[in-house]
Amino acid sequence: MSIPSILLPVFVQVALIFALGFWMIFARDSRLNGGVDAGRADLAGDSFKNQFEIPVLFFALIPLAILTHKADYLFIVMEWIFVLSRLAHAAIHTTTNRQPARGAFWFVGVLTLLLMWLIFAIRILFPPTLSPL
Repeated sequence: MSIPSILLPVFVQVALIFALGFWMIFARDSRLNGGVDAGRADLAGDSFKNQFEIPVLFFALIPLAILTHKADYLFIVMEWIFVLSRLAHAAIHTTTNRQPARGAFWFVGVLTLLLMWLIFAIRILFPPTLSPL
């Protein structure tokens, strides 16, 4: 797998974090000047902080998968599922903040990331053995 195809979902996740960070700054500044209600500013801040919880495990896994050459098509598909779930979670979190939709996207992301780590660990700990001819 190419490094750009492995890293593209990472770049999207990083862009989400920066976008939420700038939105949080704008919302808090606007709130101080009477433009945005406190609830919206708090949601932006909470969503930004949330990007430094579960995604940390995502950011830790990617370089390990690259260094060990364990990133394949399945890995990249799972990366995209994780990142898309984070985008959907953040969109719901900062707009309607409706449960159970937000919780469902959170769960999809966490489950995907768990599976990514399990598959990676199995591939590292139990590599396929070559049988002698």
